[in-house]
Amino acid sequence: YTHGLLLRRPNRVQVRRRHCLLLLPLLPYLVPLLKKMQSDQSHELATGMSEEDSKEKMKNQKADRKKKKLKEKLLKEASKADNRGVCYLSRIPPHMDHVRLRQILCQFGELGRIYLAPEDPEAQVHRKKAGGFRGQLFSEGWVEFAKKRVAKRVADMLNGEQIGGKKKSSIYYDIWNIKYLTKFKWDDLTEEIAYKSAIREQKLNMVLSAAKREKDFYLSKVEKSRAMTEIDARMEKKRKIQEESGSNAEAGPVFPQRVIRQFRQKKSIKNETSQSKPGLSTDVLASVFGGS
Repeated sequence: YTHGLLLRRPNRVQVRRRHCLLLLPLLPYLVPLLKKMQSDQSHELATGMSEEDSKEKMKNQKADRKKKKLKEKLLKEASKADNRGVCYLSRIPPHMDHVRLRQILCQFGELGRIYLAPEDPEAQVHRKKAGGFRGQLFSEGWVEFAKKRVAKRVADMLNGEQIGGKKKSSIYYDIWNIKYLTKFKWDDLTEEIAYKSAIREQKLNMVLSAAKREKDFYLSKVEKSRAMTEIDARMEKKRKIQEESGSNAEAGPVFPQRVIRQFRQKKSIKNETSQSKPGLSTDVLASVFGGS
């Protein structure tokens, strides 16, 4: 009882009616949401089988973007390479390496790559045995500048001039031998080095294959001689056993011993022409040289 009123518990039908009455104002908003949910579910079902295709497409797009960036980078490098100039050094002074050369030349302009060709190993060994400079020497070198005009100016300015620097330096009195190489790129140098190394490797492979053939031939002959000596030893042992038992008549075939043939050589003919050649008389010699 509440204030003299009896409250009854509502049944299920009444509860449903009340819920429907409460949801009536929300129907205009609920219908579009339900339709959208249904469309999303249908879209997910339709695209569920094509997820792998979409992943492959994404991968292909990423690969294409990487290829495009790499192509642009290569084009930029190619344009920069066309503007570079290479100078040739026909002589590298002793006690100079690529670090010291870069320190000297970097004050004239921006430098790229530097390559110094080491001297012949045989000459290095001979020089060390003779008591000369025991460090590493270089026979020639190439220097790459970032701009062609800078390379030309440096070559014209330094060629035939004294290196200078500190007077206590070992290269103070040396002379620059530098020349600008027209229409020469760094790739030409790398191709030449690769070609020379390939030729050297090919010659080395030929020498090794020839040595291997000689070794195989020698080993085959050694094995053959060893087999022949074993056969001779077995035959000799068998012959002795047959002689001791007295069964030479009933014995099997005996192989004959190896015969070493000797061929008669022709005798060498002596050169008697020099002995029979007539000489000049003393009277003729005296008349020519004014002797008495």
